[in-house]
Amino acid sequence: MSGAPEVLLVPTPAAWVQEAAVRWRELLNDHAQCEKKAASTALALMFAYPQDRRLATALSRLAREELRHFEQVQRLMAALDVPFERQRPGRYASKLRARLRTVDPGRKLDLLLAGALIEARSCERFRLLAPRLPQPVGGFYEQLAAAERRHFEHYLDLARGASDSESELASRLRALAEYEAGLVTAADRELRLHSGPPWQAATA
Repeated sequence: MSGAPEVLLVPTPAAWVQEAAVRWRELLNDHAQCEKKAASTALALMFAYPQDRRLATALSRLAREELRHFEQVQRLMAALDVPFERQRPGRYASKLRARLRTVDPGRKLDLLLAGALIEARSCERFRLLAPRLPQPVGGFYEQLAAAERRHFEHYLDLARGASDSESELASRLRALAEYEAGLVTAADRELRLHSGPPWQAATA
């Protein structure tokens, strides 16, 4: 799966890659939104579990890097004359998080595993798009793929510390990964960094 993290159960559909490679300017706008959301997710976890010093240190660094990525995307958009526009959030992250347990024990583990899956999918998609996009966007996405893999590994390592056993970790990860696989293979009417294949391609 083009160097994608092993937790992903299905590859991104080819129809999404083809559409995103054509509409990459539009995708940059959603990408910028995603970097902000990634930073806010890391900060929210720090506030939710202030007693966990290891988590706070790791996610503080991750949040700073996500914000640097946001600034880089903004600069790229400005250089390429791509406008920054408000848009409705895609369904991917909200539907994935709706599957998480809402109370502890369990909530912390699920939040960290969701973070790992989102970062893993970002890594895969940046790597798929990088050779298909013009420079400097392609080179930037190649760099981001490596960063997203690092973030995925951080979240998964923190999840190991939040689980009671390897079997619990593996069971929850598998359940959430199966649901994530359904989200990225179901058709979407709007193109997003984490959307499914375009509706017209999926229904043709």
